[in-house]
Amino acid sequence: MLGYFYIAGCIIFTVYGQLIIKWRMSDMGELPANTAEKITFLISSLLSDAFLLSGFGAAFAASLFWMAAMTKFELSFAYPFMSLAFVLVLVLGVLLLGETLTPGKAIGVSFICIGVIISTGLA
Repeated sequence: MLGYFYIAGCIIFTVYGQLIIKWRMSDMGELPANTAEKITFLISSLLSDAFLLSGFGAAFAASLFWMAAMTKFELSFAYPFMSLAFVLVLVLGVLLLGETLTPGKAIGVSFICIGVIISTGLA
């Protein structure tokens, strides 16, 4: 049971990080064209925004949870669960960020859920 907790932690931190980074970067404006300006823009954005920093911290925490999950499951069993992050990002992106839910996205997410059920033997 602990292994599933590790997988869930990895998914939750991954989703949190993706949503926070999208939310905050949307408020930062366009990425500059010049390479040096891009690097400066990204680093200064990261260092000046606590939420962005928490998004990067979440990515690190997700990695730790994934490492722990790898001590409990075979990769071929655990990895399909990671695709559930796509499902959560889509749903939460629509609900929290006002992103568009198209029929194609809904069908694709349905296939992901079916794939997780089949590939992990939960059916």
